[in-house]
Amino acid sequence: MSSTTPDRFAVLLLAHGTADSLDDIPEFLRNVTGGRPVPPQVIDEVRHRYSLIGHSPMNEITAQQGRLLAEELGLPVYIGMRNWKPFIPDVVKTMATDGVREAIAICLAPQNSRTSVGLYRKAVEGESGAPFALDFIDSWHDHRLLIKAFAEKLRAGWTAACREANAIVPIIFTAHSVPQRTIADGDPYEVQTRETAALVAKVCDLPSTAWSFAFQSQGMSGGAWLGPTVEDTIKTRKAEGNSSVFVQPIGFVCDHVEVLYDIDIGFQEFARNQGMRLWRAESLNDSPLLIQALSDIVRTRSRISS
Repeated sequence: MSSTTPDRFAVLLLAHGTADSLDDIPEFLRNVTGGRPVPPQVIDEVRHRYSLIGHSPMNEITAQQGRLLAEELGLPVYIGMRNWKPFIPDVVKTMATDGVREAIAICLAPQNSRTSVGLYRKAVEGESGAPFALDFIDSWHDHRLLIKAFAEKLRAGWTAACREANAIVPIIFTAHSVPQRTIADGDPYEVQTRETAALVAKVCDLPSTAWSFAFQSQGMSGGAWLGPTVEDTIKTRKAEGNSSVFVQPIGFVCDHVEVLYDIDIGFQEFARNQGMRLWRAESLNDSPLLIQALSDIVRTRSRISS
């Protein structure tokens, strides 16, 4: 991207979005499926999960990340959601109306997959392309400050867990699963998620025996999904003689239902049923290092001075 005029340049953060209330869940799920019918039992299960966590804070945390980044950069930062309000196409129109001439778009999903980042890009560009010059960041899974942010959260939580367990607690890094056919078509997602985990482990000086990687939140639709699953990995750690595990999701940058339910409720219960204890690293949320990572991407790609 060419050197920018600050009053005509903006940042667009893109996120999945989540339902604001239990009543919104049917509409939200239709957005997720692109309008395809959602079986009633799936709607009921998702509503149940949301009810157990009380509320998914993803929308509020994403908005906060945007505010912090705007303060860091001194530039306008817009937030667009793929599956909830404010919807990405609406935000793009607002940006054009506001006079934005150039923008950098960053998905708050660091690893690139056509099932996530690819869909965000389509939503931004629409049928005829974005109405301003667009620099779309396909992935930032290996950014040094992102890795440092995950490492900071891992060290704090894992050290406390090991002290409480009076043992070296094995670590399971996780990321959201995708259909296996996606990877078979050449999608880079699996490679990038595993690379993020390996880089965090390297920064934390973890031996290879101290950690493993698993995919979580496999979909309810048919077909094979990417594994190994967290549940199978927990069983493996138990068979190795461990009585506890420590989970860090490195595919997410904030708390939402896949963290607050899938890990904090679902995997916790599974581990208890195996006679094991489970801890989790705190999510990045408003981590200063996360904001610095996003800021560095913008400054590097747009040549805006600090």
